Amino acid sequence: MTTTPTDDPADSSGTPRTPGSPDSPGSPSFPDSPEAPEAPETPDLAGAPVTTAELADAMTRAIKRIRRQTGRRLEPYGITPGQARALRTLAHVPGCETPDHAMRLSDLADKLHIAPRSATTVVDALEEAGLVERSPDPADRRAVRILLTEAGRAAVERIGQVRDEVAREYFGEVSPADEEVLLRVLHSAEARFLAAGPPRRSASPDAAR
Repeated sequence: MTTTPTDDPADSSGTPRTPGSPDSPGSPSFPDSPEAPEAPETPDLAGAPVTTAELADAMTRAIKRIRRQTGRRLEPYGITPGQARALRTLAHVPGCETPDHAMRLSDLADKLHIAPRSATTVVDALEEAGLVERSPDPADRRAVRILLTEAGRAAVERIGQVRDEVAREYFGEVSPADEEVLLRVLHSAEARFLAAGPPRRSASPDAAR
């Protein structure tokens, strides 16, 4: 398993971040002091059946640990998790180095599930670092496209290496066969969830009165 779940859209919302938060567009994104180690929470598989809530909790803990460790590994390169997501999103567009094919700023905001002003802040930091360039959209001069520079491409490769390193460390004791099963189960659950459409909202208590 060579990729890590570090691109949770829920963590890319337009909600303002406090300074020092993991997804803040500015550079120092993590506290200097190490956090206290958490006690492992391993379910008793020999006892009662594991519930879906326990499965969800285990997934949440794994995602948080992987994201946190990935962010720490990127810190020496001056790249925050939010900036890493933006770079990887831009890099997925074929021809992302040319004005005709590069992603528009508005589309980047949509992909990251953040407000356009938040996307502007992220792009400002990336442009200052020389990782992206702004260019007028040839088809619409009022729009701006974000071009990935050569340095930005190198940063994307570095981000991929860090993600792979963290994934190998976290899943190091998991057999390839179990990794394949886990990935297949997650893909299956995601496909069923998307096929079902948006979940229905529960009726409010007042509705029954």
